[in-house]
Amino acid sequence: MAKLIVMYKTPADAAAFDRHYFDRHVPIAKKVAGLKSYEVSRGPIVTLEGLAPYHLIAVLTFDSVNAIQAGLASEEGQATAVDLANFASDGVDIFIIDTIAV
Repeated sequence: MAKLIVMYKTPADAAAFDRHYFDRHVPIAKKVAGLKSYEVSRGPIVTLEGLAPYHLIAVLTFDSVNAIQAGLASEEGQATAVDLANFASDGVDIFIIDTIAV
């Protein structure tokens, strides 16, 4: 499996971020071809040192890194990327990882 990990930095207006994210962004992102599962964090995000500078972390699972790349290149993937500017202006870190069960 492969994961697309999206870490959204803490926004100035968390309520507005959440409204847009859950009402508009998630429905667009869930249409990306090849998406197997979509999980988001709940509650504060902490590190061993304390509160992290992130408001929300999303983990999207696909069969492979190639499937992630194809999904992101699709019309739905491009629409998802364009929508980031509408609510994630405080910053977002995006990682693509390939995983194995151990």
